[in-house]
Amino acid sequence: MELDKKAKFKKFTHGYTFKILMLILLVLLLLIPLAMIRGMINERNRTANSAEAGIMEAWGSELVAAGPFLAIPGVRTEEIRTRTEREGEKTETIKKQFTLIIAPKKLDIAADFKTEIRKRGIFSVPLFYGELGFSGGFDSAAALATLVHGEEVFFNQAELIIALSSQKGIRRIEKAVFGDGGDLFFLPGNQGLNVVNFTKWSGDRIYGDKVYFDTASIQTGSGIYAAAPEYNGKESGFDIVISMQGGQLVRFLPIGQDTHVKVATDWASPSFQGSFLPSGSNITDNGFDAEWDISYLSRDIPLYWKNETGGRDGRDYSHSLFGVDFFRAIDTYSLNTRAVKYAILFLIVPFLTLFLLEIFTKKRIHPVPYLLSGIANVIFYLLLLSLSEQMAFFLAYLIGAVSVTVLLTLYSRALLPSWNKSWYMGLVVSLSYVLLYAVLNAESYALLIGSIGAFAVVALVMFLTRRLDWYGSDE
Repeated sequence: MELDKKAKFKKFTHGYTFKILMLILLVLLLLIPLAMIRGMINERNRTANSAEAGIMEAWGSELVAAGPFLAIPGVRTEEIRTRTEREGEKTETIKKQFTLIIAPKKLDIAADFKTEIRKRGIFSVPLFYGELGFSGGFDSAAALATLVHGEEVFFNQAELIIALSSQKGIRRIEKAVFGDGGDLFFLPGNQGLNVVNFTKWSGDRIYGDKVYFDTASIQTGSGIYAAAPEYNGKESGFDIVISMQGGQLVRFLPIGQDTHVKVATDWASPSFQGSFLPSGSNITDNGFDAEWDISYLSRDIPLYWKNETGGRDGRDYSHSLFGVDFFRAIDTYSLNTRAVKYAILFLIVPFLTLFLLEIFTKKRIHPVPYLLSGIANVIFYLLLLSLSEQMAFFLAYLIGAVSVTVLLTLYSRALLPSWNKSWYMGLVVSLSYVLLYAVLNAESYALLIGSIGAFAVVALVMFLTRRLDWYGSDE
């Protein structure tokens, strides 16, 4: 009886059913180190974001600009009448301050930037520097016509305000002229005119199978302002040129009745973002230039308004921002994350190949070689992460894929009786890595390529095993 039980157990462990169950268990076990590698990618991504943030903080941060605005202080005189039994009717005069904010009738913005890559350790961030110009004119007639009885404004206290995400990026004022040649002397601050609360994606955090997107808020809480010399309420022009520096992105707010923006840099891979795309652009290997023409009719930013609370009324026009990101064509950590997401599919393929080779060569292979083959495929993703931080992604991918392919091919030769069958392992693994690379670099068609590849693999396995006796002679 005891011998009979041992014989049955031996038959079961030598059969295909046991082997398939063992392979499923091995795939599930290998998901654990893959999850650890995903966590490592997330950690390295956070480290890279921290290094970039440190460089950006010291350099001048992202450039988000709104302005210039013309701010004219005013006062509203109101009479409040009250009646009491003792004092009878009583009139009280109350004065309330407000600020009349006026946007330009014509606004031209010209940005001419040079770019460079700054590094901290192995991490880098694209930075820019150059001149940012604002020119155009104010016509305050329509805004002044909205003043009602009891309201008056003080032209001699008028100010010109440019709201910025950070004034640390200002190198110097190259030119600042207002009206009939009057020079502007700018001071730091935006006089409470914070009209942008812009949220950007700043990376992702990966926990298990969930991805959480991190965001960062960018506000025009900084800026510069200057007294408008000899302003008298008439039409007045301005011409301002600021030497600026910043990094990663540029955003503008189309506040003019007619806004024209031109951006030119030597960065060859721009990513145009925001509510308005360029009306024209020219992108070459030496850089790009782009132009926007935006009418006030295409957005909901008023041409003028009364700020009733001393400059802080909670306005937010972030939805009208537009501009360009200094896009890096290859995001290393994003590609690594996507590669690991597809890892389970590319673990199954080598296992199936080794399983089919075992069947057709009629040589039994212990589960340990399967495990080692799976570990080799897992190490590929670790190699890809570490190498891609030091060199171009495609080169890191090539080195990792060739190394693992050669290793598995040689190992298969050691397990199988001849090269006639073992070279199939190298062919299948090579095709798998070619397919994975295609999926990583064809984001729009990744699902299509992946689904066709999976269908082809299943169809091939079905064809090769169509006459196989799955019960097995030993069962």
